[in-house]
Amino acid sequence: MLKNLFASRWGMVGTGVVIGVLAPLLQKLGNPGNMGICVACFERDIAGAVGLHRAPVVQYMRPEIIGFVLGALGAAYLFKEFRPRAGSAPIVRFVLGVFAMIGALVFLGCPWRAMLRLAAGDGNAILGLLGLVAGIWVGTLFLRNGYNLGRTQSTYSSVGWIMPLIMLGFLVLMIIFPQVEGQPQSGILFYSQKGPGSMHAALPVSLIMGLGIGFLAQRSRFCTMGAFRDLILFGQTHLFSGVVALIVTAFVMNLILGQFHAGFEKQPVSHTMHLWNFAGMLVAGLAFALAGGCPGRQLFLAGEGDGDSAVFVLGMIVGAGFSHNFGMASSPEGIGPHGIAAVVVGLAVCLFIGFTMRKVAVRETSGAESPVAKKPASA
Repeated sequence: MLKNLFASRWGMVGTGVVIGVLAPLLQKLGNPGNMGICVACFERDIAGAVGLHRAPVVQYMRPEIIGFVLGALGAAYLFKEFRPRAGSAPIVRFVLGVFAMIGALVFLGCPWRAMLRLAAGDGNAILGLLGLVAGIWVGTLFLRNGYNLGRTQSTYSSVGWIMPLIMLGFLVLMIIFPQVEGQPQSGILFYSQKGPGSMHAALPVSLIMGLGIGFLAQRSRFCTMGAFRDLILFGQTHLFSGVVALIVTAFVMNLILGQFHAGFEKQPVSHTMHLWNFAGMLVAGLAFALAGGCPGRQLFLAGEGDGDSAVFVLGMIVGAGFSHNFGMASSPEGIGPHGIAAVVVGLAVCLFIGFTMRKVAVRETSGAESPVAKKPASA
């Protein structure tokens, strides 16, 4: 009965409600403005914490991300759904993760943060959400025309444990090398002294909330990208009900906590370059659709043993390093010096992947149709 409850529409709505409550609460407890939870931003902070980039204002080992993976791991084991698997175009998933992060950091947020920004009154999030939906819609066109990354295969348990062990390692590093007041580096970890990276709730609070969300989201299959994909492709509202619940609940919580401020100007960690807010999330949404899940869902899948999702997560973390090292990430002042080029290249790469990784129906001598991988024109 419990398993069926999590999988029901009420389970999906409940997951959205929990995220909608905890995200504004995490902001109230210390996380950055309109960033109680942001998978892309938090993975960027992790990249900075381990030195993949040296942007001093976004370096912190975010416990929420650790909790997402470990919470999903616990749920998968408890309900006998830990299934180690891998082998579905890992290099493509890595590249999609890189460009998903680059697009998200042009907008300054993942789908979760776009919704949380909207629920807090940030009008710039409207352009980001429109871009996200547009990118997912383009992805559905590829899906309708045979886009496929190939099958995963069952593999060794150790493969499924790699990402959870990485996250456990990150947690151990936080304990061994805690933040020291006034010092930007503690042992091998970097800590922001100002900016969004310096804003965070207490480690135990962030970790416990992350574990809870990871557990619930693994059970309910919560996914923001999947919500729009299913709505566009099939008219199904099961996943979308969780998204609506998240936005409505976060809106109410922000009103209660005094965190709702409507407008476009002077919103926290946000810029008003509307075209690039749209375009950044267009690239990110397309990358999420081609990879089969939003950044949160990829973390939950990695926690239940999906090695391909783990590769996507690593791609996003590396992409965060690229974004800040090469001037592609935006800031409250606007898009980075190379952000426009990054969006154009990212869109081209995603379209290339979408057009070339398709299966088409061909007629056999018997007259029946069977799907085969489309060969390049030169073949």
